[in-house]
Amino acid sequence: MTEAIEKTQVNSQAPEEITKKDVTKAYLRWHFANEIPHSFERYLAPSLLYGMMPILKKLYKDDDARRAAYKRQLLFFNTQLSWGGGVITGLMSSMEQQRAEEEYTDSEVLMQDDLMYNTKAGLMGALAGIGDAIDSGTVQYIFIAIAVPWAQQGSALGALFPFICFATYQAILGVFFARQAFAMGRNATGLMQSTGIQTAIETLSVLGLFMMGVLAGNYVKVESTLKFVISGKDFVIQDILDQIVPGLLPLAVVMGVYWFYNKKGLKVTQALLWLTLILIVLAGIGIL
Repeated sequence: MTEAIEKTQVNSQAPEEITKKDVTKAYLRWHFANEIPHSFERYLAPSLLYGMMPILKKLYKDDDARRAAYKRQLLFFNTQLSWGGGVITGLMSSMEQQRAEEEYTDSEVLMQDDLMYNTKAGLMGALAGIGDAIDSGTVQYIFIAIAVPWAQQGSALGALFPFICFATYQAILGVFFARQAFAMGRNATGLMQSTGIQTAIETLSVLGLFMMGVLAGNYVKVESTLKFVISGKDFVIQDILDQIVPGLLPLAVVMGVYWFYNKKGLKVTQALLWLTLILIVLAGIGIL
């Protein structure tokens, strides 16, 4: 009887199996908590910990071990929502599972704190760059480009479509990455660095540049009103520019703003104020 009780107590301390459902729940908790508990000291680490808490509770039955896991996942962390957050949530779930099993069986702990954090720190910046380039720099603008004509017609769909589609896309993508990273364990790092993924990233980056050009060409409207008469013939500057390079003035405005960001940093308010002032002056003297 005593032996059966001791066996039950030992089994109650064993880590529970982590399922795809657990990983999906962990990512979605991170997804919806992202940026809410943002702090200067830890950045997005509280969001990651919030996502990981149900998994850590299943893995660590001992209070001290669970507190140590909480502290491990509460160190400074910052990355992009779906690419970085998805891969790292799945990867940390896999690594924590291995750590819990090593502690439970009293075997040598290979999954050290430094290894886990260095893996997370090494991936969070690289994956953030990929995610920002593809999601924020490409996919987002594709949805916006589709919806702009509806917005110009006064349809509420023009405002709702990009928001709903982009949010849904990021949630689905993040869950996919989290599950794949959990299944692959530490091999997920090699996948993200593979030639195929890098080629896809470069292709989408080029597509993003095309989409930015399409948006600028169609929706940045700048025209010159300057005209003069020579030998009884009217010369309209805008007509001459259209014959040389259609859309030259909108392109000049976009490139001017781009030059400002390169020189001064991403100071959007300053860029808007300077752009407004320059356009007012040029319109006042009759050039625009």
